[in-house]
Amino acid sequence: MGTQTVAIVEDDRDIREMLADFLGGQGFAILSAPDGASFRAQMATARPDLVILDIGLPDDHGYRIMQWLRERGADCPPIIIVTGASSPRDRSAGLDLGADDYVCKPFDLGELLSRVRAVLRRAAPRPAPVAVPSDLHVRFGPWLLKRDDRVLLHEPDGRQVDLTAMEFDLLSVMVQRPNQVLSRDELLQLAHTRKAEPFDRAIDVRITRLRRKIEINPTHPGFIRTIRGIGYMFHPEGAV
Repeated sequence: MGTQTVAIVEDDRDIREMLADFLGGQGFAILSAPDGASFRAQMATARPDLVILDIGLPDDHGYRIMQWLRERGADCPPIIIVTGASSPRDRSAGLDLGADDYVCKPFDLGELLSRVRAVLRRAAPRPAPVAVPSDLHVRFGPWLLKRDDRVLLHEPDGRQVDLTAMEFDLLSVMVQRPNQVLSRDELLQLAHTRKAEPFDRAIDVRITRLRRKIEINPTHPGFIRTIRGIGYMFHPEGAV
């Protein structure tokens, strides 16, 4: 693999130069921009492997830049938000818009480097997954998952459950691997969720939301069980 390029979009000159010096010293090529306009201009000719993005830019909001990047589709690089906004609401907003990680200021450079490397690993092309059963319609409890139509139905009354694309992909992965422990990394890779969130807590958030939609008692789940310290296991019987 050749030299990877990191774009740093940060209006604080000291922080921008510190990050550029540090990551450059770790072997990365660096693009740096003090504001949204400069970064957008750079992206006309550059394709960084990762973007470190401050939210509070002087001329643009970082979330608008994230949306603009996501509109590039497959050409969108992974994004790590670096910001002083550390509330759960801020984190959730960044997560929902598709941040690949979220780092709060002040931060440790060593930790940031670890996160940069982890995001780049997850964004790298993966070998084709091992073949799994190809049943397009899977029943569990009162539910019918129609993988071909991307629909989840509550069979007793025919009600269709509103799932996000990521929730559907996670559920589809798990129902094809019943009674198998899946780590968070495996779920991220198998469900192809890299754009939305390759950091562990993001999977936990999605699982929590999915449980609210399919479990009788989401606080004591029967279908999607937590395997402490590892990940999750899907039980098609739903028995606790």
